[in-house]
Amino acid sequence: MRYLAEAFALGALRRGQSVEQFLGPTGSPERPGIRYVEVRATTSRYEVLLHTVEDVGHETFMDLVEFPPLDPDNDEEEFGRLVSITDDPLAALTAAEELTGAFRSRWVNTTMVQDEYSDFVEAGRPARHSPDGHPWPEPSANR
Repeated sequence: MRYLAEAFALGALRRGQSVEQFLGPTGSPERPGIRYVEVRATTSRYEVLLHTVEDVGHETFMDLVEFPPLDPDNDEEEFGRLVSITDDPLAALTAAEELTGAFRSRWVNTTMVQDEYSDFVEAGRPARHSPDGHPWPEPSANR
């Protein structure tokens, strides 16, 4: 099973491990990109980071942390844009969902987001839904 039940996502965060979620395509046909969100445990808090990177991957290159930012002029995007900090792991998941459109049922352990991206590439980079038919989150103007 790829996706974490809520209790397992919360447990991972409480143990100091990140959880992530692939949010699908963004950008334009001239400059395609992808988005994914990470909830990262720090020493006493939980950070929500939105990564918006150029879609430069292919079947043999799937390491999302190596992808360049979609907006190279935005230094903040180099390592993800911090969108929220909370004191509680459940509040961090909720903030990530509210701010990025992430779904509670689609969290994966750290680095597994690359498998999600791999499925996306193998499926021909579908624009409207994930390879398993789940709709991509709709980014809002304030995200």
